[in-house]
Amino acid sequence: MPNVCGTRQYGVMDPDTLRTARLRSHRLTAPARSVADAARHMLAVQAQDFGAGRWALAARAAGAPELSAVDRLFNRGTLVRAWTQRGTLHIIAAEDLAWMLSVTGERQLQKAAPRYRELGLGHDQLATAERVIRRALSGGNGLTRLELFDVLEKAGIEPSGQRGLFAVQNLALRGLICQGPVVPRPGGVSRDQQFVLTEEHIAESAAPSDPASEFFVRYIVGHGPATAEDFAWWAGVTLGAARAAAAASVDDERIRQIDDGMFVASSMPRRNASAASVVALGSFEEYYISYSDRTIACPPELLAAIGPGKNGMVRPIIIADGVVVGTWRHSTAVGRHTDGPVPEMLADGAARGIDVYAALHRYAAFIAG
Repeated sequence: MPNVCGTRQYGVMDPDTLRTARLRSHRLTAPARSVADAARHMLAVQAQDFGAGRWALAARAAGAPELSAVDRLFNRGTLVRAWTQRGTLHIIAAEDLAWMLSVTGERQLQKAAPRYRELGLGHDQLATAERVIRRALSGGNGLTRLELFDVLEKAGIEPSGQRGLFAVQNLALRGLICQGPVVPRPGGVSRDQQFVLTEEHIAESAAPSDPASEFFVRYIVGHGPATAEDFAWWAGVTLGAARAAAAASVDDERIRQIDDGMFVASSMPRRNASAASVVALGSFEEYYISYSDRTIACPPELLAAIGPGKNGMVRPIIIADGVVVGTWRHSTAVGRHTDGPVPEMLADGAARGIDVYAALHRYAAFIAG
């Protein structure tokens, strides 16, 4: 049996080969047939910036899907948004929510416990929050975050100062609620969703026999080549738990170990010969943020320009052949979403202007829809 706890992070795989393989596993050069297929393949894409999360999936799907098409998947219950890992919102296929939280939910609750105490959210307050929110959402009702805050306030739980947010997040981490249908926003890009009861909104849930191993395997399939150390960061689990999940996965036919500590999917998606070499990706992009070492995708001297910065933000990126060469900005405010995205190149001559324009145009066409 190969050693799954090796200390060399990337072994003998050179950076160019690693980038090429990751571009395929991320579906950036091998697009999935649909947005739903892209979501299932990736398992989770970071999405506290809701627009960026939706673009992350559309950028990985064939056929240039528009924003409205992605939103319909939330409305139908195919996709949901939830705090699946690291205390951060991700978009996932609805059927994967329950088993993912069975791996990460308790750890996230433990890490949030000191904040609950600071906010005065004890057992009684959280029990009250569960009772009144369950009642408000029952029968297929959906409410926005602010509407849930009104429910809490009427029950005597003051939602200001993050009390409302943490009370709602507590229910989400326990798998009771999630964010589903998208709230329309006339004249602009939709930013809000309705919270719903998972037991009413999610029709079917997957039940893998070993959820931790499944988590690791699905991460490798959608993000590999990668290591247990990378997975520990991405999933928000301890390094010991990550190595145990890797060890439990050595006989899984979907992945294989290619070098000391490095895993890759056994069957990589076929590269599309017409795939663009220059791609514009959004904030908190999985291709950049999903690894303990980001210098494979981003030259070390550019890391500070991308983030995470002191505010925790990670800027949108422009990549050329898998290497970050710039960033860009675009407003989704009412009346502004049809404005053109504005690039900021960080590496002179690394990408042709016409290719950068084409990459940003693909995003603009998505968001305008």
